[in-house]
Amino acid sequence: MKSESLKFIQTGRKKRQLRFRLVTGSLAALAILLCGAMLMLGNTIYPVGVVVRALSGEQISGASFAVSTIRLPRMLAGLFAGFAFGLGGTVFQTMLRNPLANPNVIGITSGSSAAAVFCIVILHTSGAIVSAVSVAAGLVTVLIIYLLSRGKSFSIGRLILVGIGIQAMLDAMISYLLLIGAEQDLPAAFRWLSGSLNGSKMDQLPPLFISVLILTPVVLLLSKQLNILELGEQAATSLGVRTNMTRVLLILSSVIMISIATAMTGPIAFVAFLSGPIAKRLVGSGFSSVIPGGLVGVNLVLAADLIGQFAFTVRYPAGIITGILGAPYLIYLLIRMNRKGEL
Repeated sequence: MKSESLKFIQTGRKKRQLRFRLVTGSLAALAILLCGAMLMLGNTIYPVGVVVRALSGEQISGASFAVSTIRLPRMLAGLFAGFAFGLGGTVFQTMLRNPLANPNVIGITSGSSAAAVFCIVILHTSGAIVSAVSVAAGLVTVLIIYLLSRGKSFSIGRLILVGIGIQAMLDAMISYLLLIGAEQDLPAAFRWLSGSLNGSKMDQLPPLFISVLILTPVVLLLSKQLNILELGEQAATSLGVRTNMTRVLLILSSVIMISIATAMTGPIAFVAFLSGPIAKRLVGSGFSSVIPGGLVGVNLVLAADLIGQFAFTVRYPAGIITGILGAPYLIYLLIRMNRKGEL
């Protein structure tokens, strides 16, 4: 009897492992296809052979500049920013055990956005200065939210409520800055706020590359503790997890990646919000959805950019497309949580 039960458990685990590998592999394959499409499609459609030759350094009239200077930075920005948004959002939602607990909803993205708009509209700066201030503001925002939500014990509900309040304040600040800003500065501010891969340049992307490549392994090393945190504070503590230290490391890693990604592309709406639930539904229980969440983020950003560029007569930034997808899901989630008495 015991051997049959053990065999049943092992069979179930193997099925879950197979499902996890298939889902992760499929998401990675789809991301590769979308990356290829972004390199091939544009005002002029180039075949795969021409794209490969242009990327290898061969000088091809028209193609070399279009592929290497315009399309490649755009694709890489979408790839790394999408992964940062997806991974960071999944970490927040898993750690805080609430689908509303993501950087878009609790004010972190708004902190970066408010700082960027201030730099563009009031200080009349652009480029690296806007990016640096945006990243710093994201870190300061999460520190303020964490300090204001502290009590005798950690409370997820208190953190979310404080974050929503901070977000409302920052959104009001953004509106005020846009109201008093000079007319010539407003297009740049609105373009940044819409969340777009337009204007991505290779020399601006190294901070995004470095943050993702360094901090993703940190999150993966803590993925086991992250899954235990999902069981609750008391359960995690009883299982030997240093909850405060683990939470701080996960928050810092996620916020740094998300802030730098936001500085590069603007706040691409709802990617961090949608990636976690989609990944969890695809992967199922028993395995970490951190990497699948990052891959879902990549696919959302790249697909949204392609749809915005080629599906309509007018071109739209990626953030508009993801906003159209994310807003109905947020409404559905609020209705469902209200029915369950979770709000």
